[in-house]
Parts: sequence; C-alpha cells; structure tokens
Amino acid sequence: MRNLLNFLERYNNLIIFLVLEGITFWLLSTGNDYHNTRVVKATKGFTYYLEQKFNNARSYFYLKEINNRLASENVALNNRLDRLIGSDDSLFFSVSDSLFDQRYIYSSARVVNNSINRQKNFFTIDKGYSHGLDVDMAVMADGGVAGILVGCGRNFSVGMSVLNLDFRLSARIKSNGYFGSLTWEGEDYRHAVLSEIPQHVTFGIGDTIETTGFSAIFPEGLMIGTISDFEKSGGDFYKIKVLLKTDFKKLYFVDVIGNLSKTEQLELETKFQ
Repeated sequence: MRNLLNFLERYNNLIIFLVLEGITFWLLSTGNDYHNTRVVKATKGFTYYLEQKFNNARSYFYLKEINNRLASENVALNNRLDRLIGSDDSLFFSVSDSLFDQRYIYSSARVVNNSINRQKNFFTIDKGYSHGLDVDMAVMADGGVAGILVGCGRNFSVGMSVLNLDFRLSARIKSNGYFGSLTWEGEDYRHAVLSEIPQHVTFGIGDTIETTGFSAIFPEGLMIGTISDFEKSGGDFYKIKVLLKTDFKKLYFVDVIGNLSKTEQLELETKFQ
C-alpha cells in the first residue's frame, strides 16, 4: 500500500494530466461529428493494422505444418506421376495397364544436420530404412540434385552432398545432349564443374545442366544447375562452371528417389564389366 501511495505521490501530476487529456479527447470526439468520424476511422485503421500483424504472426507459426503437408503431397504426386508415365511412344494408356510399371518411388524428409564448409560434406535426414529408404538413393532439394544416400539407420540416413570431393555424377547439357562428369572442386558451395565436354560443342551461359539417367540412381532429366562460365582446360575439352540449383545453405526439406529396377539393372551390367 505504501508503494502505491509513493507512486501516486511521485506521478500525481502526470496521472492528472493523462486523465484530463482522456476526458478532453472523449468530449471532443463525441461532441463533434467531424472529429467523431476521424476518431472512428483512425480506430478502425489501427485495429485493422493490429489484426494483420496477428494474422501474419499466426501464419508464420503454421509454416512448419504447411511445409510438411506440401512435402507429403509432393511425394504422393510424384509417385502417382511415375505410375502414369509409360514409354515415350505412348501418349495415352489405361492406368491399370500392367505393361507400364512404376520405376521410381519418392519420399520426403527433413534435414536435421548439414555441412558445407568442409572438403567432404554430408547431411543427415530424419528417415531411415523403417521408412523404406536405403543406400544409393538419389536426393533432391528445391528441384535440384542434392546428393546420394550413403548410410541408413532405422530412423535416420546420411547423404553424401554434391559438395563432396568424392561425389561424381553423369550430367549433360540439355540443349545439345552432350554429357560429361560433374564434380565439386572444394571451393565455392554454389558452383560445381562439368568436364569432358568436347570443344567443338556449342552452348552458352545460362544453359541447363541435367542428369543423364546413365546411372541406376538418378532418373534422367533432373536439373542440376545452369552454366555460369566456361574455359578451355587444355586438350580438347571445356571446363564448365555450373551454378547449382540447390542452395545448400538453405537445405531443409528434401525428396528421396529410389529406383525399383536398380538391382536388376546392376546385376545385368555387372555381367559385362
């Protein structure tokens, strides 16, 4: 009680001023139509502003749930699309046609650990073999190649990032079909290098680099990045600098792609190697 009395004694002039100001403002707004309209309009504007801020804050807290739902829907659509797509020679066919089997399966996952500043970078995702994942599955992020799974536990998996000196990928220039080997040189996390492209090949800055589908891991036509620069590396080949589609500093949600025909393909190829 003494503290309250001390507070009132200390700030009595300010309190009286605020009370009188409030009474004056109320009298002014209720006794004059013009001022009343202005006050109501200002009050509505301020209320709308606060409501927008609260809605934005509420939407932000729902982003994680929305992202998870979108990732699940994307996986379902990819699996459905792969079942529907048959050969290039057939434009229309029955969905139940047994001639066209699904070749790839898709699964979404969240990145729980990631590195980009080492010579050999890896990332960890929150799904493992209990979710149908296995080693040698392709990993995509934001529509671009992100890496390949090299280890699987029950509930987690580790992927070798494109930003790894041991990573190799068969890649081609989309505009002309010439292919080479894509590697990372251990410097810039935004760029990789495409080599083994002959110097008589015509291409330009901005051309798309995509997967060839020659391996049993990555499907054909997945985007890797775009050409940002190139130079003659000696001999008869170009050294092409590729701006990666995937921003590994923003790696959060990924899509894992499994080849259902991988074992059959590898067993057959092994017989002739």
